Amino acid sequence: MAAEGETRAQPRAARDTVADGAREDAAPARERKVFIRTWGCQMNVYDSERMLGALAARGYAPTERPEEADLILLNTCHIREKAAEKVYSELGRLKPLKAANPGLRIGVAGCVAQAEGEEIVRRQPAVDVVVGPQTYHRLPELLKRAEAGEKVVETEFPAEDKFDHLPAGAPMARRFSAFLTVQEGCDKFCAFCVVPYTRGAEVSRPAEKVLAEARRLVAEGVREITLLGQNVNAYHGEGPDGRDWSLARLVLALAELEGLERIRYTTSHPNDMSDDLIAAHRDCDRLMPYLHLPVQSGSDRILKAMNRRHTAEDYLRLVERIRAARPDMLMSGDFIVGFPGETEADFEATMDLVRKVGYGQAFSFRYSPRPGTPAAGREQVPEAVKAERLARLQALLTEQQRKAQDAMVGQRVRVLFEKPGRLAGQLVGRSEYLHAVHVEAPAALMGKIAEVEIVRSESHSLAGRLVA
Repeated sequence: MAAEGETRAQPRAARDTVADGAREDAAPARERKVFIRTWGCQMNVYDSERMLGALAARGYAPTERPEEADLILLNTCHIREKAAEKVYSELGRLKPLKAANPGLRIGVAGCVAQAEGEEIVRRQPAVDVVVGPQTYHRLPELLKRAEAGEKVVETEFPAEDKFDHLPAGAPMARRFSAFLTVQEGCDKFCAFCVVPYTRGAEVSRPAEKVLAEARRLVAEGVREITLLGQNVNAYHGEGPDGRDWSLARLVLALAELEGLERIRYTTSHPNDMSDDLIAAHRDCDRLMPYLHLPVQSGSDRILKAMNRRHTAEDYLRLVERIRAARPDMLMSGDFIVGFPGETEADFEATMDLVRKVGYGQAFSFRYSPRPGTPAAGREQVPEAVKAERLARLQALLTEQQRKAQDAMVGQRVRVLFEKPGRLAGQLVGRSEYLHAVHVEAPAALMGKIAEVEIVRSESHSLAGRLVA
């Protein structure tokens, strides 16, 4: 998935996951505190919330202050360069807290935990627990072992479904929109990507379990759900009828839930953009007109070296079909600049593809070798060349993003209001196209969808006024 650094509500920003947690009657008399720092994609945000749910049963309540925590968890991402070193650096900053409070437990979770395993404990003895993304449902029992003095490393891919062992209700950091994991892992084995090694093979959750979790979220006030997966449109979970359901069929079933007004999904692979999913974008008004569809490069030679298994022309024809089904679709993408062997002609092919598609949003990165992936050992493009190409690409993408935003002025959109704005009497929410929109509006509209006319395009948001 496209991610870099830590995560807040949107990819690539910083975020500490804090949410309300319920306690069981058997919880300890003294409420213990847990601080979770989350790096990476939306799925890591979701995983952090589920870990909070699992820990609530042991009497842990969330805190925003690591210095008052009894447990600190770092939920890590391994997608970008030097991800592990950033984690070790953070662990170094936590050492004084452990020295001042020997009862403090420190855990490392997520994809760096999966990739590094025992090495984390060897390099940083302050760590008590290392747990991979497929085993965090075991966190309470792992902590019990750590409290007994054991250094615990749990990075196996268990046979059981972790979702079967997690509490039914997960704490939520967002009141009116929520993430819901429906698929994990990837079988594509792109030459640059560590996901198949850290998250494992593709696994889809049964449709009824997804629907049950969605019902709970809606009952808690959620109006928008984003379905998550490393390769979400490869979803093939068992349906109530015993047959595999596609993502399109799951979306249509979710659209029947009363109170659920918006559905999104991320991240997709072009090769799994099926006919029925394109049709769902045409026919289902609750499926939002925003699609994140990574392509990575516009050069067929580089796409082949990446093991993407599609051409630039395949991608362009797919975008045409999607826009024919949903003409107002806002496209988002991922791009890697400076992949091993990339020439200036290859890069210009990427620029040409970007010009032809016209993206409303995109994420672009310099290639960074990930240990253990096929491309890591190949001859690298000089960093200065990567930086220069990335600057040119980002200038074009920024121009397109600005054009897409400016085109919204005078248009009417439907905004789901989620939080107060910076100014008194102001609310902020998201349009169908995922644009941030701020409006002078009464607090009673919080958590509701209202029609808004866009009056101004700003650097990273839109200003609007309520339509009567």
